[in-house]
Amino acid sequence: MTPWISRLVGTLCFAATLSLAGQAAWAQAWPARQPIKFVAVFPPGGSVDQVARILAVPLSQQLGQNIIVENKGGASGSIGTAAVAAAPADGYTFGVVFDTHGVNPTLIPGMAFDTRKDLAPVSLIGTSAMVLATFSASEYKSFADVVAAAKAKKNVSYGSIGSGSLGHLAMALLSKSGNIDWQHVPYKGGGPLMTDAVAGHVPLSIGSVFVTKPHIDSGRLRPLAVTTSQRSPDLPNVPTVAESGFAGFDAPAWWAIVAPAKTPPDVLKRMNEEINKALKNPEIAKKLSAQGIDILGGTPESARVFIDKQIDTWARVVKDNGIKAD
Repeated sequence: MTPWISRLVGTLCFAATLSLAGQAAWAQAWPARQPIKFVAVFPPGGSVDQVARILAVPLSQQLGQNIIVENKGGASGSIGTAAVAAAPADGYTFGVVFDTHGVNPTLIPGMAFDTRKDLAPVSLIGTSAMVLATFSASEYKSFADVVAAAKAKKNVSYGSIGSGSLGHLAMALLSKSGNIDWQHVPYKGGGPLMTDAVAGHVPLSIGSVFVTKPHIDSGRLRPLAVTTSQRSPDLPNVPTVAESGFAGFDAPAWWAIVAPAKTPPDVLKRMNEEINKALKNPEIAKKLSAQGIDILGGTPESARVFIDKQIDTWARVVKDNGIKAD
């Protein structure tokens, strides 16, 4: 090796060592520099906002840094998620997303970001069943009754929280796989949907456990089936769609935390560890369970696998059924 090549190699090695040392020191200093922002991608009061605020408290204590929740709703969560994707990848901005995160890439053409390339999954928080229910005086006593009526062309209709919502897509998937004919009635959120559902203005409703269970408990709604592969701990006597003749059917609502794609791996790892620690806190677990959430946690990679599967699953449903956003 000639002297100048030897000097060049030495210089490059020294520079690389300095760079790695700098990155390590920077990661160790995180998050001392400034407060961390949690962007809740839906408006205040909803489940995403609640998840963000429930987790912000223990994470602030564990990290020794304030966590500020900022609500940035609109376009099924894509506006807030776009802000996260465009934020500096310095470990001070994270997004709290909902199941629409897996639907939006296909449902909303021309989004300002690429869900897979521009965002790094940090942790899956948990999942929840959706509940297909009917009003108390309804003729439907079981999910089988609904399927039979739909196949007999009896103009069965159901309401969801909106066009392109996961409830809408789950029912569209059932329609396609079971050759079932039913009509979708989109509402502007869970409140209006439940108002009409308990009054019998719409024969069926599909909504989260959190939205639906109070009306089941009051006797105004009758649950027929849940959309997860396992029965919901909140509704243990309600069969799954899979048990009701649609083997393998699984359509959970879910919540996750994501970050800008180039956030340092050490920071993502630390935040993931702290989130998992918070999820194991009995007080925090109780608060999340009160939202109807079955806590999962896990690694960033397991979150990525889950989210990628959701994107692939619902892309097919959106395309096969020509579903458009509201």
